[in-house]
Amino acid sequence: MLSTQIARYVSLYRSLGRKFSEQERLLRQYAAFAERFGDRHTRVQRIYDWCHTASSQNVARHRYDAARNFSLFAHAEDPDNEVPPVGVFGRGKRPRPTPTIIEADQVRAIMAAALNVPPHGTISPYTYHYLFGLLAATGLRISEALALQCNDLVEDGLVVRNGKFGKQRLIALQPSTRQALEAYIAIRAKHPAKCNDLFVTIRGRAPHKVRAHVVFVRLARLLGYRGATGTAGMRLHDLRHTFAVRSLESCPRDREAIAHHMAGLSVYLGHASIANTYWYLEATPVLLRDIAAASEQLFQGEAA
Repeated sequence: MLSTQIARYVSLYRSLGRKFSEQERLLRQYAAFAERFGDRHTRVQRIYDWCHTASSQNVARHRYDAARNFSLFAHAEDPDNEVPPVGVFGRGKRPRPTPTIIEADQVRAIMAAALNVPPHGTISPYTYHYLFGLLAATGLRISEALALQCNDLVEDGLVVRNGKFGKQRLIALQPSTRQALEAYIAIRAKHPAKCNDLFVTIRGRAPHKVRAHVVFVRLARLLGYRGATGTAGMRLHDLRHTFAVRSLESCPRDREAIAHHMAGLSVYLGHASIANTYWYLEATPVLLRDIAAASEQLFQGEAA
């Protein structure tokens, strides 16, 4: 069965230290689709048909790449498995969406609105209130924040154990951020929980990250910060973008200082490469003006 082969394929990659959760999700969808037709091996046409049901070109490409990589693995064990050609649904990375820089008063309004998230009288409204506040104050990824445990708040800061690529790091906290987390922990102690997750909902465990995204977008729409369904606008991840941009804007206008600050920010944000951190310069108008001025001086043969 395809599902059995996929389970072994996923297990192999996890034994190499990879999470492989997104690939597993896609491949299980593919297996369910193909097995409805009685497929016991990968079939090129079936992979095409499955990818054509995707909601967008980008989703289709991700599906295709996942299915093709699996088919290579399956074909190596059994030549009856067909391998589709490379690049049928396009190549290249998805372009980064234009970030929305969220103003401080907007963050406060969203946090206040979160206290009215149903069901009232439960831990959930407080969870979203403090969760969004922590993301804004630290620039954590939503997956990192939701993976926090109660004992991850330590004397030296906050231990992030679920960073990208399994990396762990310690981030420093402002006194006000620590006080807010301690206030939330005190509230959490009054509500039953089924695990040691720091942020929990009425279910007694951390909400799924998709749920956190949905709650944030609904609140942004309610407050008029985002348009109707189907339109682009403020996203939960923009709290991380805003943290990075404001951090760079507060840096002294000295290229050496910016370089040191960029290196520190890259570690703080948990980036695999500092190149990912330099991308934030594109969303930092204050520094972009300085960069443009220095570039013009270089073009004119002057010392930047």
